[in-house]
Amino acid sequence: MGEITGEGHTQESTVLLADDFLGPYRVVRTGLRPLGMNAGDFDLAVHPADGKAYYYFERIHSELICADLTDDHTDVTGHYSTHFPHPHPPYVREAPAYFTRGGLHYLITSGTSGYFPNRSEVAVAHSYHGPWTVLGDPYPDDAFGTSHRSQISQVFKHPHKKDLYIALADRWLPGLAPELNQRVQEGIERRFSGAPEPTADIPASFPRELLDPDASIADYGWLPLRFDGDMTFVDWHDEWRIEDWD
Repeated sequence: MGEITGEGHTQESTVLLADDFLGPYRVVRTGLRPLGMNAGDFDLAVHPADGKAYYYFERIHSELICADLTDDHTDVTGHYSTHFPHPHPPYVREAPAYFTRGGLHYLITSGTSGYFPNRSEVAVAHSYHGPWTVLGDPYPDDAFGTSHRSQISQVFKHPHKKDLYIALADRWLPGLAPELNQRVQEGIERRFSGAPEPTADIPASFPRELLDPDASIADYGWLPLRFDGDMTFVDWHDEWRIEDWD
């Protein structure tokens, strides 16, 4: 626990409710800043038995937060825990993707490097608030450390399959050459660590269209998870079929 302070710019959320998944939705509150924080990428988890909900989000450039939601799921209660602290990007974790399997809680997160892809990380725990144990990179066959040039945003279990979990991933820069990734990550690390080298100035080193890309050309990846003990992996498939899973 600790004192909450502002992060220099405001990020707010809007809460909408509906009686059906497909809507219609109505706005019930605006300007939500959980715990007074600027909340970055987030995911929500709901206990299947008691309906208690949890809000996982990135505290900007700092750490990941798990906050309890109120009974109506429209605000936080004030109880929270902090996880995966890092001094600065690109190591700070974001884009939490939560799911459960075999009694374990899972979080797959990415690093913080803007629209550039980076290495993902799998962590497991025995409760929503952790403590979390980091198991490693779920993309061991990606030599460039780009998570197949994507960022996982959600994992869901197929409702009619015994053990099929599907990772949904954003690919913001589908045309980006993966060989650029190492240079990008090094440049971001230097920039946020305060290194004085001229190469720390990322805008001078990379084309503007990469720093402020056209999101309309972004695409999406859907890949099945593979499990080995507690660890999960995201193997590349040029094609795959749900019918091939039990």
